[in-house]
Amino acid sequence: MKHSDVRIEGQVSAGFEAVRNAFAENFARRYELGGACCVYHRGEKVVDLWGGVRDRVTGGPWEEDTMVVVYSTTKGLAAMTMAIAHSRGWLDYEERVSTYWPEFAQEGKAGITVRQLLAHQAGLFAFDEQTDRSLIADPDRLAVVLARQKPAWEPGTRQGYHAITLGYYQSEILRRVDPRHRTLGQFFQDEVATPLGIDFYIRLPESIPDSRLARIVSPSLVARLTGFPFRLALATLRPRANIVRALAGSQLCHDRQRIYARNFEVPSGGGVGTARAIARAYSEFATGGRELKLRTETLSALTAPAVPPTRGFYDECMLAEVQFSLGFMKSSPSWPMGNEGSFGFPGAGGSLGFADPKAGIGYAYVTNRMGTSLTGDPRDVALRNALYAVLRSRPPG
Repeated sequence: MKHSDVRIEGQVSAGFEAVRNAFAENFARRYELGGACCVYHRGEKVVDLWGGVRDRVTGGPWEEDTMVVVYSTTKGLAAMTMAIAHSRGWLDYEERVSTYWPEFAQEGKAGITVRQLLAHQAGLFAFDEQTDRSLIADPDRLAVVLARQKPAWEPGTRQGYHAITLGYYQSEILRRVDPRHRTLGQFFQDEVATPLGIDFYIRLPESIPDSRLARIVSPSLVARLTGFPFRLALATLRPRANIVRALAGSQLCHDRQRIYARNFEVPSGGGVGTARAIARAYSEFATGGRELKLRTETLSALTAPAVPPTRGFYDECMLAEVQFSLGFMKSSPSWPMGNEGSFGFPGAGGSLGFADPKAGIGYAYVTNRMGTSLTGDPRDVALRNALYAVLRSRPPG
């Protein structure tokens, strides 16, 4: 696709034109198919762009309200629900999970804290029991399976990316502490999406037509093997490798047409929405959280440095150092985003959403052509580099 063939829509505020240029260059030089980028600065929307092709099969364009599956970027939105529970005094990050969910204490899990679970330090990155769509769709049955899962190692000693399982554990904790006993997807819709007026769903209703949903284009096997770090690429070929086991169930995030599995919750990877929605939600967390009634104590906990397990931040699934805290990924030397104190989450294929409270930024980028970089997709990095160059050039205050 030539640059001249792509129609870029949307607007940027004066001074942020460099971000629009980088977005256009993604189509000309970085093989973008369809995507969107949105930025809020100190509560004001300063970038809102979209363009390209929503569906390569039909050639339909990416529209202003086009939504797309964002895979693990969903985890950041899921973590927001836990932050709201914390702000309401229902949940203490330092408390043991079994305080809220007594059955969780089975198989040596009695001492696991909420903080350790949300930081991927519980050793619960995979299911030993067989799971399928019917089990995942039944929260009561799923809770029994979750409670009797045995940790892969002593909790708190190692880190292992809970790629799919984490969202199910979060949802069950929410069901226990929420006076209305809502699942995570319903809680998000009621307590985040509706108050903020955003188009993001962790359980997509039938009322959203397929015409609003972008179709994902996956990278080829060769692209995955050559794009991933060698050790991780090799691990993905072994069925019992930690990363393969951790990703089991990710296929439930979408249907066979690679659009979306409706009326179904995969809280760690099945979220679908617009870049505008993700950026707006993170903007709320970056600017005081007034509309969601977030307490200062909660926001301070989210911006605090991540606490490593005893063996450090090396991840037994990702085979690299990554920093997690309270359900979010933190900015770190190996995965920088924004400033110190920033928090968010990237998704497989290139999407990213994060809050940078120091700069007052809520940022999001989404795409339907999946890339293979694990430390920042080149398209997203180009957008963020342009954004922060603008911010550095602006006078303080």
